[in-house]
Amino acid sequence: MEKTLKLCSLLPLFAASWGYAQTNNSPNIVLIMADDLGWGDVGFNGNTNIQTPCMDRLASEGVVFEHFYAGAPLSSPTRASVLTGRNAYRMGVFAPNVGILRPEEMTLPEILKEKGYTTGHFGKWHLGTLTCKEIDANRGRPENKHLLNPPAEHGYDDAFVTESKVPTFDPMRAPLSSDGRFWDYLPEYEKTKAYGTYYWDIEGNKVTEGLRGDDSRIIIDRTLPFIDKAIGAQKPFLATIWFHTPHLPCVAGPEYAARYQNLPLKERNYYGCITAMDDQIERLVHYLKIKGVYENTIIFFCSDNGPELNTPGTAGNFKGKKRSLYEGGIRVPAFMIDGRTQKTGKITQPCSTSDYLPSILELANISTSVPYQLDGESFVPFLNNSDIQRQKPLVFCSGTQGAVVDGGYKLYYNQGTTELYNLKSDPFERTDVSRTYPEIRKKLSDYLWKQMKSFQQSFEGNEYGTRSVERMNQQWEDISKKK
Repeated sequence: MEKTLKLCSLLPLFAASWGYAQTNNSPNIVLIMADDLGWGDVGFNGNTNIQTPCMDRLASEGVVFEHFYAGAPLSSPTRASVLTGRNAYRMGVFAPNVGILRPEEMTLPEILKEKGYTTGHFGKWHLGTLTCKEIDANRGRPENKHLLNPPAEHGYDDAFVTESKVPTFDPMRAPLSSDGRFWDYLPEYEKTKAYGTYYWDIEGNKVTEGLRGDDSRIIIDRTLPFIDKAIGAQKPFLATIWFHTPHLPCVAGPEYAARYQNLPLKERNYYGCITAMDDQIERLVHYLKIKGVYENTIIFFCSDNGPELNTPGTAGNFKGKKRSLYEGGIRVPAFMIDGRTQKTGKITQPCSTSDYLPSILELANISTSVPYQLDGESFVPFLNNSDIQRQKPLVFCSGTQGAVVDGGYKLYYNQGTTELYNLKSDPFERTDVSRTYPEIRKKLSDYLWKQMKSFQQSFEGNEYGTRSVERMNQQWEDISKKK
């Protein structure tokens, strides 16, 4: 693969002249998501320990979201929000390994496919199982047929996906003995065991070839042919690339471990796998450029939640980590780069993964009627006017927690207790001002429970019937009652 890239790099002008055969002006969309990457785990947010030169450069060449939220402090709900523009509680994806992305939901790939796009999903899925023929990952079981919910059911033409986590190097292998969290890469001669999570293609076939080495590289190995095929078919594309990095187990390959060789086990593997992912994003960008499509491509990057506990991951000075609705659990690194406009700058208004769908439709000049209530709103107006304010408050739910962000204030709820923070003057949530501003606390609290009622109505089938309600046999999870 390295030889191929070197050859291609000698021919950029030639490739640009013949490679781009997409005949309409619809922009290509690339949605990149890291897994458990903390706000402070990247250079463009001030990290000086982890090498992320590609992401740092892209952030400087594009638009950085200074106040960007994952849809939830956990993986699956955030992913559901990306594809639907809706809070995951509406469809019963309350947490990882809970619920599925319901087939009735209208998704971004379905909308784009109707508009002539070809669509592919690569990496982690985590919105339902990928097989019911054998044991796979967390929930893939013959007895879990009701959970079978592959990308093909949601508008994707191509896929190379796992249900959930895998090691970030040699993703199908694990040592015979380890703590399951961090280990150094395993030499070829060392005895190993199957990790137990497998890759599957769009037709539901298990992929068994080309799965050695860095997992981020393995994912991009499948993404590039998809892009090439789209260019050959003269079609715009949506490439959803959801890396596993740096979700546990964190393993760095020899090249990347060597860059951090003087650090302890956790750090050299955590930092190393992030740098490996950064290199693969560089490889993707390079490929788009030599194919002549970069200037018609919009790339988005974010993480699905804050950093995992007891890892080297950092949320900077923000309070909390993964699973928490304090800022450190949901405030994540994010940027976008639009090759058409080459616009640079920062968006300071609060935005979230629920905003991707309406924003992408506006950026692509796609007019469509989404039959269900969206919780996100387009952030495109913020690109041109820093004075425009968000219209819809952002609402988050997880376990016993709830939160609302609106007008610079944030309400945090947990087990009957509410706190209020002024994020403009106190972004690190150090001072509860609920007693100082009781009217704001009440306003945001009332909005939280209003939205929770709306989420419950969607969950119970108010918008598209009860087929999925009956299929899943789930019970509504009320944050005010769950212990």
